[in-house]
Amino acid sequence: MRPKQKRQVCVLLPNKQHLDCTVRTQARGREVLNSVLKQLGVSDLQVFGLAVLRDNEYLFVDLEQKLNKYFRKRWSRGSLMVPFILFLRVQYYVESGQLILSSKVQQLYYTELRQKVLRSQSRHQEALLFQLAASVLQAEVGDLEQREGSDEEVEEEGEEKRQERKHRHYFLPEDYFPSWLIKRRGREYLLRHSPVLHGELRGVSRSQAILQFIKEASSLQDGPVTFYRMRQEKKMLKCSILLGVTLKGVHIYQEVEGKQCLLYDLSWTNIDRFTFQGCRFEIHAVGSLCLPKLLYYTHSAFHSKHILRHLSDSHRLHINTRDAVSYIQQLEDMQASQFYKEAYICDTARLIQKLHCNSLTSSMSDCSAAVETTTHTWTEEEEEEGSMTEFELCVDEPEEVFVDNPAEVPWLAEVLRAVPIDGRMVLPPSCWTAVTMEMKQVLKMRADEGLSVD
Repeated sequence: MRPKQKRQVCVLLPNKQHLDCTVRTQARGREVLNSVLKQLGVSDLQVFGLAVLRDNEYLFVDLEQKLNKYFRKRWSRGSLMVPFILFLRVQYYVESGQLILSSKVQQLYYTELRQKVLRSQSRHQEALLFQLAASVLQAEVGDLEQREGSDEEVEEEGEEKRQERKHRHYFLPEDYFPSWLIKRRGREYLLRHSPVLHGELRGVSRSQAILQFIKEASSLQDGPVTFYRMRQEKKMLKCSILLGVTLKGVHIYQEVEGKQCLLYDLSWTNIDRFTFQGCRFEIHAVGSLCLPKLLYYTHSAFHSKHILRHLSDSHRLHINTRDAVSYIQQLEDMQASQFYKEAYICDTARLIQKLHCNSLTSSMSDCSAAVETTTHTWTEEEEEEGSMTEFELCVDEPEEVFVDNPAEVPWLAEVLRAVPIDGRMVLPPSCWTAVTMEMKQVLKMRADEGLSVD
């Protein structure tokens, strides 16, 4: 490529590192993504997307669109001397870290989620924030060292004083707690009590602590959420409404005196459709909720289009992974109770790989295809002035498919035979419900056999 036909793109990662990519002037988002995959040494980023900063807001790049749509005139005037900035950010949050197959991608996910926890404003979830801090300490510090000394010395000193004297300086509260919580409780309180929770995790490995953190953080109200700013009125200058795309639906907040007040918590099943016309963005709840149409205004039609796409993809991903999530929970419950060990003949990670490995990859193309059926080629005038075309997205969940005869499911045996971790899924997304049902039957049979033997 000639120098004038190249552009330098800098991709900022959640861990503060960056990757440099040289692409063609006619490059699309996927060309940058492929370069990122190669430099990271992974085959799929699963839950991550490339985002551009527009109007002080992150918008996820459509990988099939040319990059000049996002950088506009600056792209045509650019050179190799000045890089264009993209951000690798979590686009789809998950309930279980086991859904993320690559350890590198899981680490990046953990890093970004950890930063979001530090910025959390969920003041009613203080206990959860303490537990999250303990999980992070176990992941990053390891086992809390036991105090050395004779039994007489240990008896003479109270437990609370011992912990305070021994461990008060091994971490900085600012690195593990939101600023408002430090102000509310005080640094001394955190330094004194956090080691107790940390000590309870003794023996938990780093990878287990990270998985525990990801699972617990999924319950944090403003943790695994992507926010988009909106206005209540078209002519208002201040964007006081925050629309949050979550794992299971949509949160709508209003900023009042610098604090986020939750107005609506809508699950995907509570939502009938989203509609946008230019910068006008509407949310229609199902009739049984008796909620009025929620009307807000985005920065532009360009923003509306990308927000709608993110909502559509997130909902589709929720549907495609819910069976795998449910199955992971069953395995964890059995492991915790130490029952039905026969169910662990095949490795858990391999089983989950078989159940969902295509859910975070091929389902994204399914999501994209679903949205593409409602979109057209946007002109610069439409993006700047706002299109008059209306798009609707129904988020009704599809019917579940059931399989009556286990003998008609030949792939079940393959799932049970410890499939290689790199193997690709042979099932279409429509079969995942059937897979889960069959696996439940097999586990129940093994459990019954185990109980009869006892």
